[in-house]
Amino acid sequence: MLFKFAILVSLSTSLAAGDETLGFVYNGFQSANLSLDGVAEFTSNGLLRLTNNTGMQKGHAFYPNPISFKNSSNGSAFSYSTTFVFAIHPSQHLSISGHGMAFVIAPTRGLPDARGSQYLGLFNEQNRGNDSNHVFAVELDTTVTTEFSDINDNHVGIDINDLKSNRSAPAGYHENRTGEFKNLTLISGKRMQVWVEYNGDYNQINVTLAPFNSGKPSTPLLSLPYDLSPVFNKAMYVGFSSSTGTVLSSHYVLGWSFKMNGQAEELALSQLPKLPRIGPKPKSKLLTIGFPVIFVILTLAAVSGVVYVIRRKRKFAEVLEDWELEYGPQRFKYKDLYIATKGFGEKELLGTGGFGRVYRGVLPKSKLEIAVKKISHESRQGMREFIAEIVSIGHLRHRNLVQLLGYCRRKGELLLVYDYMCNGSLDKYLYDQPKITLDWRQRFQVIKGVALGLFYLHEGWEKVVIHRDVKASNVLLDAELNARLGDFGLARLYDHGTDPQTTHVVGTIGYLAPEHTRTGKATRSTDVFSFGTFLLEVVCGRRPIEPRPQSEDVVILVDWVFSYWCRGEILEARDPNLGTDFVTEDLELVLKLGLMCSHAEPTTRPSMRQVIQYLEKDVPLPELSSLGISAYASGLTFSDSKGLDDFHLQCPSAVGLTGSSSVAESLLSGRR
Repeated sequence: MLFKFAILVSLSTSLAAGDETLGFVYNGFQSANLSLDGVAEFTSNGLLRLTNNTGMQKGHAFYPNPISFKNSSNGSAFSYSTTFVFAIHPSQHLSISGHGMAFVIAPTRGLPDARGSQYLGLFNEQNRGNDSNHVFAVELDTTVTTEFSDINDNHVGIDINDLKSNRSAPAGYHENRTGEFKNLTLISGKRMQVWVEYNGDYNQINVTLAPFNSGKPSTPLLSLPYDLSPVFNKAMYVGFSSSTGTVLSSHYVLGWSFKMNGQAEELALSQLPKLPRIGPKPKSKLLTIGFPVIFVILTLAAVSGVVYVIRRKRKFAEVLEDWELEYGPQRFKYKDLYIATKGFGEKELLGTGGFGRVYRGVLPKSKLEIAVKKISHESRQGMREFIAEIVSIGHLRHRNLVQLLGYCRRKGELLLVYDYMCNGSLDKYLYDQPKITLDWRQRFQVIKGVALGLFYLHEGWEKVVIHRDVKASNVLLDAELNARLGDFGLARLYDHGTDPQTTHVVGTIGYLAPEHTRTGKATRSTDVFSFGTFLLEVVCGRRPIEPRPQSEDVVILVDWVFSYWCRGEILEARDPNLGTDFVTEDLELVLKLGLMCSHAEPTTRPSMRQVIQYLEKDVPLPELSSLGISAYASGLTFSDSKGLDDFHLQCPSAVGLTGSSSVAESLLSGRR
């Protein structure tokens, strides 16, 4: 009686110690406190090996103390969660294996009446299928047993009191990214991880399998609605069971975590012990073929090294003449630019424009972020003057200009190096339902910045620099969304080496002043014309020329805005994305200034100095009607008597001026 009382006291103490929130984790089994029987053992490096290379055996490993699995007040089963990493090593042939292994919850440690072979150390011929077993198991089975209705020889099953699974599925997992099901081979000898979870509130069992160190898939391999309350006793034991048959295999558990009424702690996968090698250690062939092969390799390496050096010199060869030595600080090495842009890879490509392709880069030594523009310069005519002008432009310094840092020449390419602007070009914030929309304050600040930059090019430096391509895509934004005008001077640089008798109109359709398309001559006034179109582009969020819906005609932005001014509704031309959060006075000022700058008569357009005075409100903007403003960017000029008569006879409609289609055709063809 005293002995029985001592056992009861011991049992109650164990249950108290293993309360309803008990949890444990084994990252390897070095000195682990587990109850082993059969052929189960711990290896010297901390593996739990359930079976070894002996036939018709079984092995068990259980947590030594009983665990409370049921609520004493209502008899319902508690929730639990467990995860473990396992591997199965076939001992004879990689294509076949002995029987599998199982995670098990049972009323006793060791399951003394269980048999090996197909019974996995869980049951025997007589008791399988009996409700009195009170056994729950998740089997990882590697053979087909017809008496258990196994689906194949590589499956995972949920077993309740029997080896005929309540639910089973081929071993594998659902990939998180695509949801695609991918097979896993249990006898591959590779490490795999299993998660077994029971939700006592919803009576739901989930089993998930995945490759080692790939993370838990969001979709379980098996899901079974089942109330385990009748299956579990008040006190149960948790552990593993495995068996071998006539074909041998070894079953390993590398780590194990368990938690009652909570989520099992994640295993420290990097700390788990290593598996033993499969098969014999390969013999060294150094003495038989190693030395000859090494000799051949060294010889080939020496030859390859010489070839590599020659090719590398050719790869990074540059055009460098004596007169360029004076430009040392502005001259970049091609090798540095190649490394900075990762070989001018497509992933570093920022965009492609009329002057070439632009790449992002980081200089290897200074770690400075740069943008590298590659343009062609096949002609060597005037090259010295060409480079001198690049270096001269590099001396321009203004907070609203993209800084030209220097250049590099190589074969038929010229590479120009600029400061990198992290927020890219302005056009991506205006068109095609942009992800980020600039508010009025930001747009007005951009307009002022571009105006200041263009004024500096026209009047603020020792030389006059005509930009020739002012547009939203050539305005870049820095980290604080400050505007920086880019590509200044490139149009003139690009013309070097061309036939001076050839008329070469450089610019973008929709921004070209009428006199520019006739003469091909760029002036400060043609820049002002482009700036006027740019103002309307920023305020209206529209391109200079857009196709008219369901028509072959086009809508010219300047004409479209002018039609609103004619009706006394110029504010209605604004970008709908601005909403109502804008300063009416400033918005009207910019729209009217855009029309003034886009006047077809060059002498009527303001200078950039006047533009800044208008924007800063130092000088009031003249009334448009006082400027003879009826001749506009549609291409009509004061010499166009017929067009002018049409203009006086009627105000243009909201979709464009009278004659806009023919004008657009002339613009698109590059002719007046």
